[in-house]
Amino acid sequence: MAQSGAVAPSAGIHSLLQEGLSLAPLDSSESRAVQPFPRSPKLQRKAPKAAPPSQEQLMRQIEELQAERSRTEAHIQSLKKRRADLSKTTEVMKQHVRERFENLHRVLQQDEQAVLDSLELDLRRTRAKLDQVLKDWEQHQDQVCKSISSTREVLSRSPEAREDGECHDSPSPKKPGASEEDIRLNEERFETLLKTLWSVSKTLTAQLQRKTLLLDWSRVEVDRQTCHPQVSVTRDGRGVWFSDATRSPSERPLQFDKVCCALGSGPLTATQSYWEVDVHCCAAWAVGVAYACLDRKGRDKGAKLGRNRSSWCVELRRGSLSAWHNNRHVACRGAGQAALGRVGVWVNYDKGQLVFYDADAMAVLQTFSAAVTPVFDRAHHQFTEPLYPAVCFLRPEDQVWPNHLHFCRFGSP
Repeated sequence: MAQSGAVAPSAGIHSLLQEGLSLAPLDSSESRAVQPFPRSPKLQRKAPKAAPPSQEQLMRQIEELQAERSRTEAHIQSLKKRRADLSKTTEVMKQHVRERFENLHRVLQQDEQAVLDSLELDLRRTRAKLDQVLKDWEQHQDQVCKSISSTREVLSRSPEAREDGECHDSPSPKKPGASEEDIRLNEERFETLLKTLWSVSKTLTAQLQRKTLLLDWSRVEVDRQTCHPQVSVTRDGRGVWFSDATRSPSERPLQFDKVCCALGSGPLTATQSYWEVDVHCCAAWAVGVAYACLDRKGRDKGAKLGRNRSSWCVELRRGSLSAWHNNRHVACRGAGQAALGRVGVWVNYDKGQLVFYDADAMAVLQTFSAAVTPVFDRAHHQFTEPLYPAVCFLRPEDQVWPNHLHFCRFGSP
């Protein structure tokens, strides 16, 4: 029995080899797939030897290889030229940047000199008035001194000589005039100037910071298929407004049927993206970003911006500005006393960062980051899906409802 059992497997293997089947043993210690081992030379069938290539075939092969060599050389030269052009283009761009900043420096220097000249002129005018007043007082002082001298001279005479002598009148006491107190530098104008310069500096700083963000500007248009039935879109696709007119919802699957929301027409594809939303014509709003999986039906948390894991936003409600994500919120720290005019939104996919700005003052309203996310869920800010710009109308309480939001054009003031 043992011998028969030993013969059967050998015969089976022999028959398989005779039929030309190849065996591909796998390394059982690894779970990943590996390439099969080559067949042993002893087990390989002898393939018929190919006929040697003819002279015509070899010549054709040489021609094809020479043509390929020429194409390769031409492409290499093209790449080298592009590499050289990169440096030239960069130098040209640097020169343009230097010229722009030199213009800024020149304008600032000219304005600085004009302000200094204005102060110097004010100084000269004030000094001329004071010099005139000082001259009058010095003349009065001379008269008083002369009177003192003549009086002493009279006093030194005998009583008889005093009667015969000439009597000099003493000058009247001189008092500072009211106009004299008004002679001073125009300090009120100077204080106004300093405040203006501070405002200009603040605005310039904000615009320089905004300039950097504008390099990542993304054109945003509204996806009409996502708009709530009472949200209409302007002709250019950038603006939305709310209408009280009741309209029956359509059967569009992407449409928000209960929440007055709308999404951008496409996902953000760039590594870094920035855009701005004009909110000054709306009393209650939300601006943010969302995944495409955000619920579109119903009015529960799954369909509201910032009330779920699929969306982030800042919102203005009852005059209070707050940032929302995953149904948690914090007050926006950069909000000023004045109402916001524009909200800036910056997304960095690589860093998992989302920043909301007061686009006029370039003050940070809220930062969502994988590294620093107080209150919010830290692990969820590594964006796992493409983001879509989003806006939403919120119904204010006891207020007139302005109803217009607009995605700004590039570089709009």
